[in-house]
This record gives sequence, structure tokens and C-alpha cells, in this order.
Amino acid sequence: MNAWAAPAMTTRGRSRAPGTDPESLGALTAAAAACLAEAGIDSARLDARLLAAYAFGVTPARLIGHPEHRPTPAERHRFAALVTRRAAREPIAYILGRREFWGLELRVSKATLVPRPETETVMELALAVAGGRDDGDLAILDLGTGTGCLLLALLSELPDARGLGVDVSAKALTVARANAGRLGLAGRARFRISDWGERVGERFDLVVANPPYVADGDFAQLAPEVRRFEPRLALSGGADGLAQYRLLASGLKRLLKPQASVILEIGDGQADAVAAILEGHRLKVSGVRADLAGRPRAIAVNADF
Repeated sequence: MNAWAAPAMTTRGRSRAPGTDPESLGALTAAAAACLAEAGIDSARLDARLLAAYAFGVTPARLIGHPEHRPTPAERHRFAALVTRRAAREPIAYILGRREFWGLELRVSKATLVPRPETETVMELALAVAGGRDDGDLAILDLGTGTGCLLLALLSELPDARGLGVDVSAKALTVARANAGRLGLAGRARFRISDWGERVGERFDLVVANPPYVADGDFAQLAPEVRRFEPRLALSGGADGLAQYRLLASGLKRLLKPQASVILEIGDGQADAVAAILEGHRLKVSGVRADLAGRPRAIAVNADF
């Protein structure tokens, strides 16, 4: 699409309120919101404010409290470039380079999935399982760690735990290591390149993962932000969306200590199928938790040996 120009698109055929400065923070942000809305973005106003705060180097409070402030030409140019990217449906997390998960600010890149609120369901179930143990010294394995969001969030909640995050992508691991360092968790978090647990020789008390679970035929229905920008390797679950669960289940037992637990994120409508796959490998389903939309989103299994 063509680059968004500020403030040339402020009116887009409509009259401007008398006395409004088209180059003020308020006017530029409103114009950007209109542009994003026309691009079909439901969160247009919020996204415009986030991009404005980032581009103009102001806090959200200043953005709201001082809409009359005039950014410099360089700042306006930067803002226009950001709005152009978002209007093309690039995820705002990639544009800003960060995303919050479980109260932690994480760096993200195009090598990683954008952490999602529904993945916090895995956290809830994992913490419920960990809370039922009488020892605090947990060894955690995060398979397909991406940004490290699950491992690092768990370590932030469990001060006596330590963990290993693995991923097939070296670029993703670079992001995860950086996040561990920024959050002060590098001393308890290790990272290693591996296709699931292939290169892992240790055993763990708790294993978490958000496997790819989008069926090949469903990709066309995904939001443009996901379909066009997020790494397909981290999304594709094969013809039926379950291929990666089969791979995971076949190698899980050798990674587990006795009485260990595994928490996996699952896609909509996949709970029964994933449970059958896991139970076929002597892993006993111990719980399923729904996300805020009421959809089963995380499944817990225990080692049956």
C-alpha cells in the first residue's frame, strides 16, 4: 500500500474542526486512527495512540494531556512510517518490538510468535500443578520457547525453579536469551537449539509447550497479522493441526521425571483428539482449562509410570 502521509490524510475528504492544528499530537493521532480503521483494524484508536507514544517519545499520559504539542518533522515522518506498517496489517508487537505477557515486557521479533493472552491459560494450569508440589526446586522444560514467554513467566513466579527453553530457531533463541537477561532471570534460564526434545538428555518436573496447531486448510482464515507476518513454522500443525502433538507425545516420556506434569496449549476443538494422542503414549490427562472465551485452551497430563 502507499505510505501514509501525516498530516495530508487528516481530512480524507472531511472538513477539519476550526482552530485544529493538523500537526499537533492530537490531530496526528486522530488521523492515524482513521487510517487504521479504514484498513480494517478493530483496535485502530488504541494502536494509533501506542504508535504515537512510541514515535514521539512521550508517555500515553502526555499524549492525552497535551494534544496541542507539535512534534518535529522528523518525528512526524517516523510516525507516518509506523502507521503505514500497521495499516499493512503488520502486528503492532513487531513494530514496537515488544509485547506484555503475564505482566512481563518481552522483546519480540519476526522470528517469534507474538505472545497471546490465551497462552496465559497454560501459565494458570502450570502454576496450579506446581503449587500442588511439596518441593519448590522445580526443573522446567519449555519446548518451542520462542520469546521465552512461558519459561520466563514461570521462573518469575517460582523463585526456586530453574529451566531450559529449546527452539528449532536460532533467531528465536537470541530473543529468548535477551528477554531472560532483561528480566534478571538469566541465572536460572538456559536455552538450547533443538527440534522439540531431540537434543535434550535431562529429565524435568514440569514441561510446557505451545505447539503449532493450525490445520493447513485453516490458514486462509487467519487474521492478516498472523497469516502474513508470523512464522509459519510456529503455526502449522499439518493437515489436521495435530502433527506436532504426535511428534511431541512420542518423545515426552524420556524427558519426564516420575510424577512429572506436562501442560500443552491446544487449539479450539482439539481437546479430545490431543488427549487421545497423549494417552496413547501412557500420559494420563489430569485436567483441561478453558481460556477467557470459554474454549478449552490448555491440557495437563501426568507421567503414567
